[in-house]
Amino acid sequence: MVKTLSVLGSTGSIGTQTLAVAEKLNIRVVALAAGKNIGLVREQALKFMPSLVSVESEKDAAILREELGPKGIEVLSGDEGLIAVARADADILLTAIVGMKGLLPTLAALDDGRDIALANKETMVVGGEIVTWRAKETGSRIFPVDSEHSAILQSLMGNDRGQVEKIILTASGGPFRTMDRSELDNVTIKDVLNHPTWKMGGKITVDCASMMNKGLEIIEARWLFDMPYEKIDVLVHPQSIVHSMVQYKDGAVIAQMGVPDMKIPIQLALTYPNRVNSTFERVDFTKQALTFELPDEEKFPCLRLAKEAAEIGGTMTTAMNGANEAAVAAFLAGKIRFTEIADIVAASMKAHDVILKPTVEDILRVDAEARSAAVI
Repeated sequence: MVKTLSVLGSTGSIGTQTLAVAEKLNIRVVALAAGKNIGLVREQALKFMPSLVSVESEKDAAILREELGPKGIEVLSGDEGLIAVARADADILLTAIVGMKGLLPTLAALDDGRDIALANKETMVVGGEIVTWRAKETGSRIFPVDSEHSAILQSLMGNDRGQVEKIILTASGGPFRTMDRSELDNVTIKDVLNHPTWKMGGKITVDCASMMNKGLEIIEARWLFDMPYEKIDVLVHPQSIVHSMVQYKDGAVIAQMGVPDMKIPIQLALTYPNRVNSTFERVDFTKQALTFELPDEEKFPCLRLAKEAAEIGGTMTTAMNGANEAAVAAFLAGKIRFTEIADIVAASMKAHDVILKPTVEDILRVDAEARSAAVI
């Protein structure tokens, strides 16, 4: 089992839950990276006493340095700090940072042969081929933390992947599953952030409402499990009990189920392949029916756009992702309507000239260009 841990994104939803799990498992936290929430990261640092803390701005780092420095905690900032946390001497790096900002720290950790607990799907969306190749080269292991990909990993355990017929990713359908397409033009930020089953950060909650999140997960699954896109399907499952499934050539389907609680896949990523006792809530199958339906790609065009980007490949997934991140930020800032997110992504994809075998430098440039073009 993991004995030491570094966390990128320690003050977010996944990061805070990871630290709670680590505390119960007596895992020592050696490095933390946060964004702007210096109050919370200060509390975390004083509680776990890591050797290194990083925050987004140097101004905030200077404030923390005065308090944490005398306690032997180094404080860094910016990209330099993220890389330093990623390369800290830990058994595993959990990366829960939002967006493709997680790509370079993940690659740095892989260069050191470090195992990754991955809760940052954008890293695989923009750089999946490079990331998986780097992991194979250095012998690093990547353990998915997203509930869907953790479910797939568990449903594959003990089975020959060559016998897989298809992977079935499940989706809650978000808050607008039963709403007419015409009504989506007028939904508010509060409406979008009111997810029916999961409690998550703002960006991922918007992606869930638009179903872009499921498109990103298709791309992530392709790289994590070396599975062609034609073998990856999506079903809407509003109860969020079945987290994903694997169907085999003989027609058997293996599903992983549990309450919608991210601490369960987080703990497995830190203890894999072992399972450790927990007090997490258990499913009561007598209290609800489990239902499934096909996603509506006309009402939720972001899912269709992500699929199209995936089929084209190369830097198209980077352009799609960069435009989506910029558009989501604009929506959360009140600058655009919810339905305009898909319009911005579609325009970015249409304008992009694809590089089929990109370098890391190509990915970073395309991402910057897509964001710049999508700025409102």
